[in-house]
Amino acid sequence: MIKELIEQNKVFLKDTPEVYFSPGRVNLIGEHIDYHGGNVFPAAIELGIYAFVTKRNDQQFKVKSLQMNDSPIMIQMNDLAYAKKRGWANFISGMMAACLDTIPSHGLNIVFYSNLPSSSGLSSSAALEVLVGVILNQTYALGIPRKQLVQIAQDVENNYIHVKCGIMDQFAVGMGKKDHAIFLNTDTLDYELVPFVLKEYKLMIANTNKSRQLADSKYNERVNECRAALEIIQKDYKDVPYLSALELTDLEAVEHVLKDDLLFRRVRHVVTETKRTNQAVDLLKKGNIKSFGELLNQSHMSLKNDYEVSCHELDVLVDAFLKEGAIGARMTGAGFGGCIVAIVKTSFNVANEQQIQNIYTSKIHLHTDIYQANPSDGTKKINIEELL
Repeated sequence: MIKELIEQNKVFLKDTPEVYFSPGRVNLIGEHIDYHGGNVFPAAIELGIYAFVTKRNDQQFKVKSLQMNDSPIMIQMNDLAYAKKRGWANFISGMMAACLDTIPSHGLNIVFYSNLPSSSGLSSSAALEVLVGVILNQTYALGIPRKQLVQIAQDVENNYIHVKCGIMDQFAVGMGKKDHAIFLNTDTLDYELVPFVLKEYKLMIANTNKSRQLADSKYNERVNECRAALEIIQKDYKDVPYLSALELTDLEAVEHVLKDDLLFRRVRHVVTETKRTNQAVDLLKKGNIKSFGELLNQSHMSLKNDYEVSCHELDVLVDAFLKEGAIGARMTGAGFGGCIVAIVKTSFNVANEQQIQNIYTSKIHLHTDIYQANPSDGTKKINIEELL
Protein backbone atom coordinates (compact mmCIF):
# COMPACT_ATOMS: atom_id res chain seq x y z
CA MET A 1 0.00 0.00 0.00
CA ILE A 2 2.71 2.53 1.02
CA LYS A 3 4.78 1.75 -2.06
CA GLU A 4 1.78 2.31 -4.31
CA LEU A 5 0.91 5.60 -2.63
CA ILE A 6 4.46 6.90 -3.07
CA GLU A 7 4.48 5.80 -6.70
CA GLN A 8 1.12 7.48 -7.36
CA ASN A 9 2.40 10.77 -5.91
CA LYS A 10 5.95 10.80 -7.29
CA VAL A 11 5.22 13.79 -9.54
CA PHE A 12 4.05 15.81 -6.54
CA LEU A 13 6.86 14.66 -4.24
CA LYS A 14 9.65 14.86 -6.86
CA ASP A 15 11.94 12.68 -4.75
CA THR A 16 11.98 9.64 -2.44
CA PRO A 17 10.12 10.84 0.65
CA GLU A 18 10.72 10.52 4.34
CA VAL A 19 7.75 8.78 5.95
CA TYR A 20 6.06 9.63 9.25
CA PHE A 21 3.10 8.07 11.05
CA SER A 22 0.78 9.56 13.65
CA PRO A 23 -1.82 7.35 15.37
CA GLY A 24 -5.40 8.02 16.23
CA ARG A 25 -6.41 7.43 19.81
CA VAL A 26 -9.15 5.70 21.70
CA ASN A 27 -10.01 6.70 25.25
CA LEU A 28 -10.71 3.61 27.31
CA ILE A 29 -12.40 5.57 30.11
CA GLY A 30 -12.32 9.05 31.57
CA GLU A 31 -14.46 10.80 28.94
CA HIS A 32 -14.89 14.59 28.97
CA ILE A 33 -12.51 14.75 31.94
CA ASP A 34 -9.34 16.13 30.39
CA TYR A 35 -10.53 19.74 30.56
CA HIS A 36 -11.53 19.30 34.21
CA GLY A 37 -8.08 18.47 35.61
CA GLY A 38 -8.79 14.78 36.17
CA ASN A 39 -7.28 11.45 35.18
CA VAL A 40 -7.89 9.86 31.79
CA PHE A 41 -6.89 6.53 30.28
CA PRO A 42 -6.34 6.69 26.50
CA ALA A 43 -4.26 4.60 24.11
CA ALA A 44 -2.80 5.38 20.70
CA ILE A 45 -4.03 2.91 18.05
CA GLU A 46 -2.61 1.37 14.88
CA LEU A 47 -4.94 3.35 12.62
CA GLY A 48 -3.69 6.82 11.85
CA ILE A 49 -2.20 9.29 9.39
CA TYR A 50 0.87 8.78 7.21
CA ALA A 51 2.89 11.70 5.83
CA PHE A 52 5.28 11.52 2.87
CA VAL A 53 7.70 14.44 3.00
CA THR A 54 10.25 15.86 0.55
CA LYS A 55 12.26 19.08 0.54
CA ARG A 56 11.53 21.94 -1.83
CA ASN A 57 13.97 24.35 -3.44
CA ASP A 58 11.93 27.37 -2.30
CA GLN A 59 10.48 28.39 1.08
CA GLN A 60 6.90 27.36 0.43
CA PHE A 61 4.92 24.45 1.86
CA LYS A 62 2.80 22.48 -0.59
CA VAL A 63 0.41 19.99 1.02
CA LYS A 64 -2.02 17.43 -0.32
CA SER A 65 -4.51 15.10 1.35
CA LEU A 66 -5.38 11.85 -0.40
CA GLN A 67 -8.72 11.85 1.44
CA MET A 68 -9.73 15.20 -0.03
CA ASN A 69 -10.62 15.75 -3.65
CA ASP A 70 -9.44 19.36 -3.65
CA SER A 71 -6.28 20.64 -5.28
CA PRO A 72 -2.95 20.77 -3.42
CA ILE A 73 -2.73 23.72 -1.04
CA MET A 74 0.22 26.10 -0.95
CA ILE A 75 1.01 27.63 2.45
CA GLN A 76 3.20 30.72 2.60
CA MET A 77 5.26 31.48 5.70
CA ASN A 78 4.18 35.14 5.56
CA ASP A 79 0.48 34.15 5.57
CA LEU A 80 -0.14 31.79 8.48
CA ALA A 81 -3.23 33.43 9.98
CA TYR A 82 -6.30 31.18 10.20
CA ALA A 83 -8.21 31.24 6.92
CA LYS A 84 -11.55 29.49 6.49
CA LYS A 85 -10.83 28.85 2.81
CA ARG A 86 -7.76 26.81 3.82
CA GLY A 87 -10.02 24.18 5.42
CA TRP A 88 -8.23 21.13 6.84
CA ALA A 89 -4.83 22.69 6.09
CA ASN A 90 -5.39 25.19 8.93
CA PHE A 91 -4.13 22.46 11.27
CA ILE A 92 -0.86 22.63 9.34
CA SER A 93 -0.56 26.42 9.15
CA GLY A 94 -1.42 26.61 12.86
CA MET A 95 1.42 24.26 13.80
CA MET A 96 3.78 26.12 11.47
CA ALA A 97 2.90 29.42 13.12
CA ALA A 98 3.46 27.91 16.58
CA CYS A 99 6.70 26.05 15.87
CA LEU A 100 8.63 28.14 13.33
CA ASP A 101 10.02 31.43 14.66
CA THR A 102 11.79 32.28 11.41
CA ILE A 103 11.34 31.41 7.75
CA PRO A 104 13.24 28.14 7.14
CA SER A 105 15.84 27.80 4.41
CA HIS A 106 13.60 25.44 2.43
CA GLY A 107 9.96 24.45 2.29
CA LEU A 108 8.34 21.02 2.10
CA ASN A 109 6.06 18.94 -0.06
CA ILE A 110 3.81 16.79 2.15
CA VAL A 111 1.29 14.17 1.08
CA PHE A 112 -1.05 12.94 3.83
CA TYR A 113 -2.82 9.60 3.79
CA SER A 114 -5.20 8.53 6.59
CA ASN A 115 -6.76 5.16 7.31
CA LEU A 116 -8.69 6.62 10.25
CA PRO A 117 -12.44 6.40 9.68
CA SER A 118 -13.85 9.79 8.69
CA SER A 119 -15.63 11.76 11.45
CA SER A 120 -15.05 8.87 13.84
CA GLY A 121 -14.01 10.73 16.97
CA LEU A 122 -10.63 8.93 16.99
CA SER A 123 -8.76 12.25 17.09
CA SER A 124 -7.69 12.76 13.51
CA SER A 125 -7.17 16.47 14.25
CA ALA A 126 -4.78 15.74 17.14
CA ALA A 127 -3.01 13.12 15.01
CA LEU A 128 -2.50 15.69 12.24
CA GLU A 129 -1.35 18.45 14.61
CA VAL A 130 1.23 16.30 16.37
CA LEU A 131 2.32 14.77 13.06
CA VAL A 132 3.07 18.19 11.58
CA GLY A 133 4.86 19.21 14.77
CA VAL A 134 7.10 16.14 14.66
CA ILE A 135 7.87 16.71 10.96
CA LEU A 136 8.84 20.33 11.59
CA ASN A 137 10.79 19.43 14.73
CA GLN A 138 12.89 16.79 12.98
CA THR A 139 13.26 18.49 9.59
CA TYR A 140 14.49 21.78 11.02
CA ALA A 141 16.17 20.41 14.18
CA LEU A 142 14.03 22.62 16.42
CA GLY A 143 14.82 20.64 19.56
CA ILE A 144 11.30 20.86 21.00
CA PRO A 145 10.78 18.18 23.71
CA ARG A 146 7.92 15.82 22.90
CA LYS A 147 5.78 16.82 25.89
CA GLN A 148 6.11 20.49 24.91
CA LEU A 149 5.19 19.63 21.32
CA VAL A 150 2.03 17.97 22.59
CA GLN A 151 1.14 21.11 24.54
CA ILE A 152 1.78 23.27 21.47
CA ALA A 153 -0.62 21.09 19.49
CA GLN A 154 -3.33 21.53 22.13
CA ASP A 155 -2.78 25.28 22.14
CA VAL A 156 -3.22 25.36 18.35
CA GLU A 157 -6.51 23.47 18.68
CA ASN A 158 -7.72 25.82 21.44
CA ASN A 159 -6.56 29.21 20.20
CA TYR A 160 -6.10 28.81 16.44
CA ILE A 161 -8.79 26.28 15.48
CA HIS A 162 -10.94 27.47 18.43
CA VAL A 163 -12.04 24.09 19.76
CA LYS A 164 -11.77 24.04 23.56
CA CYS A 165 -10.30 20.55 23.86
CA GLY A 166 -8.23 19.29 26.78
CA ILE A 167 -4.76 17.79 26.50
CA MET A 168 -5.72 14.10 26.30
CA ASP A 169 -5.94 13.62 22.53
CA GLN A 170 -2.63 15.25 21.67
CA PHE A 171 -0.91 13.58 24.64
CA ALA A 172 -2.09 10.09 23.65
CA VAL A 173 -1.11 10.64 20.03
CA GLY A 174 2.32 11.99 20.89
CA MET A 175 3.25 9.83 23.89
CA GLY A 176 1.65 6.46 23.09
CA LYS A 177 3.48 3.15 23.38
CA LYS A 178 2.75 -0.16 21.72
CA ASP A 179 0.71 -2.56 23.90
CA HIS A 180 0.20 0.11 26.57
CA ALA A 181 -2.41 2.63 27.62
CA ILE A 182 -1.62 5.97 29.27
CA PHE A 183 -2.88 6.83 32.75
CA LEU A 184 -2.62 10.61 32.55
CA ASN A 185 -3.23 13.32 35.13
CA THR A 186 -4.42 16.17 32.94
CA ASP A 187 -3.65 18.76 35.63
CA THR A 188 0.01 17.93 36.26
CA LEU A 189 0.70 15.91 33.05
CA ASP A 190 2.20 13.18 35.21
CA TYR A 191 1.57 9.89 33.46
CA GLU A 192 2.10 6.16 33.69
CA LEU A 193 2.34 3.69 30.82
CA VAL A 194 0.15 0.77 31.84
CA PRO A 195 0.48 -2.60 30.02
CA PHE A 196 -2.77 -3.23 28.19
CA VAL A 197 -3.32 -6.93 28.74
CA LEU A 198 -6.88 -8.26 28.34
CA LYS A 199 -6.09 -12.00 28.55
CA GLU A 200 -9.05 -13.86 26.98
CA TYR A 201 -10.61 -10.59 25.79
CA LYS A 202 -9.89 -8.02 23.08
CA LEU A 203 -10.80 -4.41 22.43
CA MET A 204 -13.01 -3.48 19.47
CA ILE A 205 -13.97 -0.14 17.93
CA ALA A 206 -17.20 0.38 15.99
CA ASN A 207 -17.99 3.53 14.01
CA THR A 208 -21.56 4.86 13.85
CA ASN A 209 -20.78 6.54 10.51
CA LYS A 210 -23.04 9.35 11.61
CA SER A 211 -22.08 12.88 10.68
CA ARG A 212 -20.62 14.65 13.74
CA GLN A 213 -21.49 18.22 12.74
CA LEU A 214 -22.74 18.97 16.27
CA ALA A 215 -19.68 17.61 18.05
CA ASP A 216 -17.53 20.74 18.22
CA SER A 217 -20.34 23.14 19.11
CA LYS A 218 -21.80 20.82 21.76
CA TYR A 219 -18.30 20.12 23.10
CA ASN A 220 -17.76 23.84 23.64
CA GLU A 221 -21.24 24.06 25.18
CA ARG A 222 -20.35 21.40 27.77
CA VAL A 223 -17.08 23.17 28.55
CA ASN A 224 -18.97 26.40 29.19
CA GLU A 225 -21.64 24.68 31.31
CA CYS A 226 -19.01 23.11 33.53
CA ARG A 227 -17.11 26.37 33.76
CA ALA A 228 -20.28 28.06 34.95
CA ALA A 229 -20.87 25.31 37.52
CA LEU A 230 -17.31 25.60 38.83
CA GLU A 231 -17.64 29.36 39.25
CA ILE A 232 -20.78 28.88 41.36
CA ILE A 233 -19.17 26.14 43.45
CA GLN A 234 -16.04 28.20 44.06
CA LYS A 235 -18.08 30.97 45.69
CA ASP A 236 -18.62 28.63 48.65
CA TYR A 237 -15.65 26.27 48.16
CA LYS A 238 -12.72 28.46 47.19
CA ASP A 239 -10.23 25.61 47.61
CA VAL A 240 -11.77 23.59 44.74
CA PRO A 241 -9.49 24.29 41.74
CA TYR A 242 -11.40 22.18 39.21
CA LEU A 243 -14.38 19.83 39.10
CA SER A 244 -12.33 16.63 39.16
CA ALA A 245 -11.01 17.62 42.58
CA LEU A 246 -14.47 17.01 44.05
CA GLU A 247 -15.21 13.71 45.79
CA LEU A 248 -18.36 11.59 45.62
CA THR A 249 -19.14 12.70 49.17
CA ASP A 250 -19.23 16.33 47.99
CA LEU A 251 -22.09 15.80 45.53
CA GLU A 252 -24.94 16.36 47.98
CA ALA A 253 -23.51 19.73 49.05
CA VAL A 254 -22.75 20.66 45.43
CA GLU A 255 -26.35 19.94 44.41
CA HIS A 256 -27.56 22.30 47.12
CA VAL A 257 -25.13 25.04 46.06
CA LEU A 258 -25.87 24.80 42.32
CA LYS A 259 -29.69 24.74 42.56
CA ASP A 260 -29.68 23.78 38.87
CA ASP A 261 -30.39 20.20 37.79
CA LEU A 262 -28.61 20.46 34.43
CA LEU A 263 -25.41 21.87 35.89
CA PHE A 264 -25.52 19.34 38.72
CA ARG A 265 -25.78 16.43 36.28
CA ARG A 266 -22.79 17.76 34.36
CA VAL A 267 -20.78 17.92 37.59
CA ARG A 268 -21.97 14.48 38.70
CA HIS A 269 -20.64 12.96 35.50
CA VAL A 270 -17.23 14.57 36.00
CA VAL A 271 -16.96 13.39 39.61
CA THR A 272 -18.19 9.83 39.02
CA GLU A 273 -16.21 9.40 35.81
CA THR A 274 -13.04 10.48 37.58
CA LYS A 275 -13.69 7.83 40.23
CA ARG A 276 -14.38 5.18 37.57
CA THR A 277 -11.15 5.98 35.75
CA ASN A 278 -9.01 5.50 38.84
CA GLN A 279 -10.82 2.24 39.63
CA ALA A 280 -10.47 1.01 36.03
CA VAL A 281 -6.70 1.36 36.00
CA ASP A 282 -6.41 -0.55 39.29
CA LEU A 283 -8.68 -3.32 37.98
CA LEU A 284 -6.71 -3.64 34.75
CA LYS A 285 -3.44 -3.90 36.66
CA LYS A 286 -4.97 -6.67 38.77
CA GLY A 287 -6.23 -8.49 35.69
CA ASN A 288 -9.91 -8.09 36.69
CA ILE A 289 -11.15 -7.52 33.16
CA LYS A 290 -14.84 -8.26 33.86
CA SER A 291 -15.08 -5.52 36.47
CA PHE A 292 -13.11 -3.23 34.16
CA GLY A 293 -15.77 -3.87 31.51
CA GLU A 294 -18.59 -3.07 33.92
CA LEU A 295 -17.06 0.35 34.53
CA LEU A 296 -17.24 1.01 30.78
CA ASN A 297 -20.99 0.30 30.93
CA GLN A 298 -21.41 2.70 33.84
CA SER A 299 -19.40 5.32 31.98
CA HIS A 300 -21.69 5.12 28.96
CA MET A 301 -24.83 5.56 31.06
CA SER A 302 -23.31 8.62 32.72
CA LEU A 303 -22.32 10.10 29.36
CA LYS A 304 -25.82 9.40 28.06
CA ASN A 305 -27.90 10.62 31.01
CA ASP A 306 -25.79 13.12 32.96
CA TYR A 307 -23.48 14.64 30.36
CA GLU A 308 -25.88 14.10 27.45
CA VAL A 309 -23.26 13.63 24.75
CA SER A 310 -24.41 10.27 23.43
CA CYS A 311 -26.96 9.80 20.65
CA HIS A 312 -29.34 7.11 19.39
CA GLU A 313 -26.74 5.66 17.02
CA LEU A 314 -24.15 5.26 19.75
CA ASP A 315 -26.69 3.76 22.14
CA VAL A 316 -27.85 1.21 19.56
CA LEU A 317 -24.25 0.11 18.89
CA VAL A 318 -23.49 -0.21 22.61
CA ASP A 319 -26.62 -2.32 23.15
CA ALA A 320 -25.84 -4.48 20.10
CA PHE A 321 -22.35 -5.29 21.37
CA LEU A 322 -23.66 -6.15 24.82
CA LYS A 323 -26.26 -8.42 23.22
CA GLU A 324 -23.43 -10.19 21.37
CA GLY A 325 -21.56 -10.90 24.59
CA ALA A 326 -19.42 -7.80 25.20
CA ILE A 327 -18.60 -7.39 28.89
CA GLY A 328 -18.34 -3.63 28.51
CA ALA A 329 -19.12 -1.03 25.87
CA ARG A 330 -19.36 2.74 25.74
CA MET A 331 -19.12 5.74 23.47
CA THR A 332 -15.65 7.24 23.15
CA GLY A 333 -14.64 10.72 22.09
CA ALA A 334 -16.67 13.94 22.03
CA GLY A 335 -19.93 12.13 21.24
CA PHE A 336 -22.96 12.92 19.06
CA GLY A 337 -21.70 10.27 16.66
CA GLY A 338 -18.25 8.81 16.17
CA CYS A 339 -17.25 5.52 17.76
CA ILE A 340 -17.83 3.15 20.63
CA VAL A 341 -15.30 0.86 22.30
CA ALA A 342 -16.21 -2.62 23.49
CA ILE A 343 -14.44 -5.43 25.32
CA VAL A 344 -15.33 -8.81 23.83
CA LYS A 345 -14.03 -12.36 24.17
CA THR A 346 -11.27 -13.43 21.80
CA SER A 347 -13.81 -15.86 20.29
CA PHE A 348 -15.80 -12.85 19.01
CA ASN A 349 -15.83 -13.35 15.24
CA VAL A 350 -17.27 -12.36 11.88
CA ALA A 351 -20.64 -13.93 12.76
CA ASN A 352 -20.89 -11.70 15.83
CA GLU A 353 -19.94 -8.69 13.75
CA GLN A 354 -22.65 -9.54 11.23
CA GLN A 355 -25.26 -9.79 13.95
CA ILE A 356 -24.26 -6.34 15.20
CA GLN A 357 -24.37 -5.09 11.64
CA ASN A 358 -27.88 -6.47 11.19
CA ILE A 359 -29.14 -4.86 14.41
CA TYR A 360 -27.55 -1.51 13.59
CA THR A 361 -28.73 -1.42 9.99
CA SER A 362 -32.29 -2.40 10.89
CA LYS A 363 -32.58 0.33 13.53
CA ILE A 364 -30.42 3.09 12.10
CA HIS A 365 -30.27 2.40 8.34
CA LEU A 366 -26.53 2.99 8.32
CA HIS A 367 -23.53 0.67 8.04
CA THR A 368 -21.12 0.34 10.96
CA ASP A 369 -17.42 -0.35 10.49
CA ILE A 370 -15.85 -2.59 13.16
CA TYR A 371 -12.13 -2.79 13.93
CA GLN A 372 -9.93 -4.51 16.46
CA ALA A 373 -8.03 -1.84 18.38
CA ASN A 374 -4.38 -2.54 19.15
CA PRO A 375 -2.38 0.04 21.18
CA SER A 376 0.34 1.68 19.09
CA ASP A 377 3.46 3.78 19.47
CA GLY A 378 3.02 7.55 19.30
CA THR A 379 3.89 9.78 16.35
CA LYS A 380 7.20 8.81 14.79
CA LYS A 381 9.37 8.71 11.71
CA ILE A 382 9.29 5.34 9.95
CA ASN A 383 12.14 3.61 8.15
CA ILE A 384 10.91 3.61 4.58
CA GLU A 385 12.81 0.42 3.82
CA GLU A 386 10.59 -1.43 6.31
CA LEU A 387 7.50 -0.28 4.43
CA LEU A 388 8.68 -1.01 0.93
